[in-house]
Amino acid sequence: MPRLSVGLREPVNLGAAWQNARPRARKAPVTQRALTIAFSGAAALALVALSTAASAQGSRALQQRLAGATRVECKFSTLVTGDWQGGSSTASVAPASLEATFFDINIDEGTAEAGSDFGNSFISVRYAEGYLHFVQMGYAGPLRITTVLAQESTGGRLKAVHTRHEYMPTALPGFTSRPEMYVGDCAVK
Repeated sequence: MPRLSVGLREPVNLGAAWQNARPRARKAPVTQRALTIAFSGAAALALVALSTAASAQGSRALQQRLAGATRVECKFSTLVTGDWQGGSSTASVAPASLEATFFDINIDEGTAEAGSDFGNSFISVRYAEGYLHFVQMGYAGPLRITTVLAQESTGGRLKAVHTRHEYMPTALPGFTSRPEMYVGDCAVK
């Protein structure tokens, strides 16, 4: 039996009181409704399992495309810009037209080149379980990351995200001066 000793000289035996305080489970009769709910739940789980298996089969082909990529051409159409107003963070969403190209991709060596309006620059690349990451850190400090997902958007293109981790005290139109996230898709070759 449980014993309780809370600053008392002698422990208190809670045996009968504790036993009577526990709720007792009642056996409910199995009804047609309970069986229907149980069967529906089992059927739903089976459908999820089949859907997941089919999705995994489809995504394996997309993963193989990413793992063998030698050139990726991306277009981003949505921009989210972050900022701080006083002590609070804010975000704004706007349409965008940003393109990024990655070539000479060598996933085994973790290298690639990235084309831009400011010339080509070396980047590092990493493929991991359906994600192809391109990481570029500029000499001035800003970080840019592009991730291509093994998920199809439309027309054989794959979903992608591009982020720019930058901040300048003064916002300059046409230049990245605040944190940015672009959403779009890429052609993988």
